Amino acid sequence: MNRLLATVAILLLLGFTAGCGPKITSLQRKEAASLVSEAQFASTMRDWARAEELMAKAVKLCPDNGEYWLNLGSFRRRLDNLNGARSAYESAVKAYGATYKLDPRNPQPLMQQIYIYSLLGKPKEALKVLKRAHEEHADKSGVISFTEETIERLRQEQSFKDLAL
Repeated sequence: MNRLLATVAILLLLGFTAGCGPKITSLQRKEAASLVSEAQFASTMRDWARAEELMAKAVKLCPDNGEYWLNLGSFRRRLDNLNGARSAYESAVKAYGATYKLDPRNPQPLMQQIYIYSLLGKPKEALKVLKRAHEEHADKSGVISFTEETIERLRQEQSFKDLAL
């Protein structure tokens, strides 16, 4: 009976924790922030390989940070690692989606998803998220002023083209 009870307790515990990744500690976040700072310095020196290496370490520590994934993708793009950039950009979209679920009052993660979908060359997905942002944040002028034309102008900028796939 005790063995059965213990087995049931373990299964229940596993069921409640399934899908939950390990909690990111404050120390890990601080270490990741330090790595990101170093990566930003490396990028100002145009040492894309060093910046990519440091940013890859940061996303391993904090895989929930969309900005880190976006930066990793941009460094990989500058290194002409298109598959790596694509993977990082897609992870950024997921991370921003999770961030939005935690605080749906903040439209910024949706706006970032629009930008990243545009980098990925997925205009339909970008417009779908734009429509959602307009529906869910009609009261925010920054969201409403961001239109399909804004996306198209963005796509014409050289700095965008340098990072796009």
